Amino acid sequence: MTKQLKNRIRLSIAVLLVLFAALSRLIPHLPNFTPIGAMALFGAAYFSNRIVAFAIPLISLWISDLLLNNLVYSIYFDGFVWFHSGFYWSYGSIILIGFLGHFILKKIKFKNVLLASLSASTLFFIVSNFGVWMSSFLYTKDLAGLTTCYVAGIPFFGNMVMGDLFYSALLFGSYEFMQRRIPAMQLEKVR
Repeated sequence: MTKQLKNRIRLSIAVLLVLFAALSRLIPHLPNFTPIGAMALFGAAYFSNRIVAFAIPLISLWISDLLLNNLVYSIYFDGFVWFHSGFYWSYGSIILIGFLGHFILKKIKFKNVLLASLSASTLFFIVSNFGVWMSSFLYTKDLAGLTTCYVAGIPFFGNMVMGDLFYSALLFGSYEFMQRRIPAMQLEKVR
């Protein structure tokens, strides 16, 4: 099997893993127990092309958002929803997590994936709650309002951490397992 074919197989499997993770958002789950951070980290770690590393997680997230907003949450919207309000904070977080993943995950090791996953949850919490504070009328536009917004988000943060840890283990673990077990995914050793 040629190296080019092996690379295509590896890329296809990585894309499918990210897409399946994104679609898992359609399964009932705890609030914020999602694969969002793990998808961005996985993309950063396994897609050598930087554009692909950011695009695949973002497109997968957008597809799952389309399905959620227009099927599951359609009673809350008038007409077809291409993007939810505040999407730029979530999608911006994914981009930042991707950059974070490029720095932390130069080597795929358990401690690096753990650190990246915890960092991804924290980054998403900080950015998304800031976005809620900025765009919502629920909180005053001062330090007290910002603090109240972050405090209100704490219960969701625990679920985010658990989700990122679970999905990081699932994505990275599955891919590493397949690389070791499926001959078409194995790279030749350099001598």
